[in-house]
Amino acid sequence: MEATAQQHENHQSGPSTVRMKRELTLTNGVATTLSIIIGSGIFLSPKGVLRATGSVGLSLIVWSLSGLLSLLGALCYVEIGTTIPKSGGTYTYLHEIFGPWVAFVRIWQNFIIGGPCATAVVSITAAQYMLYPFFTPCPAPYLAVRLVAALCLGLVGFANCYSVRLAAQLNNVLTFLKVGALGIIVVFGGIQLAKGNTVNFEPDNVFDGTTSNVGDAMVSFYSALWAYSGWQTLNTMTEELKDPTRNLVQSIAISMPLVTIIFVLTNIAYFTAMTPAEMLASDAVAVTFADRLLGSMSWVIPVAVAVSTFATLLTNTLAFSSYFLFFFHRPWMVAAREGTLPRILSMIQVDRLTPAPAVILRVLFSLLMLIPDDVYKVLNLMGFVSWLGLAVTVSGMLWWRYKKPDLPRPIKLNLAIPVLFVLLSLFMVGVSFVSAPVECASGLAILASAIPVYAVFVHWENKPAWFLSFEGYVTNRLQLILNVVPQGPTMKLN
Repeated sequence: MEATAQQHENHQSGPSTVRMKRELTLTNGVATTLSIIIGSGIFLSPKGVLRATGSVGLSLIVWSLSGLLSLLGALCYVEIGTTIPKSGGTYTYLHEIFGPWVAFVRIWQNFIIGGPCATAVVSITAAQYMLYPFFTPCPAPYLAVRLVAALCLGLVGFANCYSVRLAAQLNNVLTFLKVGALGIIVVFGGIQLAKGNTVNFEPDNVFDGTTSNVGDAMVSFYSALWAYSGWQTLNTMTEELKDPTRNLVQSIAISMPLVTIIFVLTNIAYFTAMTPAEMLASDAVAVTFADRLLGSMSWVIPVAVAVSTFATLLTNTLAFSSYFLFFFHRPWMVAAREGTLPRILSMIQVDRLTPAPAVILRVLFSLLMLIPDDVYKVLNLMGFVSWLGLAVTVSGMLWWRYKKPDLPRPIKLNLAIPVLFVLLSLFMVGVSFVSAPVECASGLAILASAIPVYAVFVHWENKPAWFLSFEGYVTNRLQLILNVVPQGPTMKLN
């Protein structure tokens, strides 16, 4: 009855009083960060890192340095997120610092293909490992994988439409399970080391085969950084964190070192069970590890990978992307609230106080991305755009330090940290352009296409009456169907 009375009060006091609540705690924040980072990458990237580096020693160094680079980026985003304490992540920061044109270029790339494609890949990966025990040693059929992937998308969409708290609590459970699964790999790796299976780590072998090509060595960072991507997740949910200044910093301080340790130890465990040549020959490194060491319990690892990727998919829909910094439904909401995207995306469901329109559209776009046989090429070209966007965003933070030195900054980093991160990001952009000019040019073309779209549909103020009437009609009908209302101009959460 109290809930009903509160809902009635919200209706009576007008749409502007309907707010999404501050419900995410420090535990939710850490779990969200861990879940979004520890996804399919740690089960798929080790082979790519080893292939590019050529040796066990250098691959472990790359994993460690990638964790450090991700920590630098996360710290930069902590300063930006506490200086601009609004949801929306990179879109919001670019909008505040550089204005709507630059922000729209970023959101356009993610709205059209980036985010949906990333979510589709994660759902396909989850489906493949869910079906692995039923079809091994043959690959699962295309149709079966797509149907299970679609089911996963539907489930996480429902969870996020039903309750932010439910999604966060479910995410906590799944994060615990998948970190526990990685713990099994690490423990069995430790047992192998105790038994003396250290041949890959002996001085004569650890750097054997190291590549002499600097370009190849740098390419290895892409695979590792893909596994680490997602460290900026909490910035998209600043308005839903309790005590965001404290919890944002502590979540990063706890989760990033923990993820780095888990990833390095997991890779060490892999190398206790197989040689570098055997790892390169395996299409599923974690499954090969399980087959070697777990015996009749080897089915645990495919299940663990399925749990891991499903948890990542859930958190992607709760916040935003794991791979290459893709925007998901909350940045879409913020962009819609600013008038950059359709207004319906900024509305929330009256009874559940959840961003139902943005979630539903997110899932629908992702379902379309399940159709192609290969979406990984699209993800590869978006890597260039991602690192370019990171460099621009942190450069904007530096610009604001110069332009607005008196702006309140609850967290202020040593200047060397953002400068170093910008230089490293630009270096990654340069390397990717040299190594994959076609994909990078395609990424630039996608960014450039945002300019005429923004000029016609957003910047042009004197639109014909028929266009405005049609837009209003569609918005009103969708509001009635979904039972959603605007959140209010400030979007200040309770």
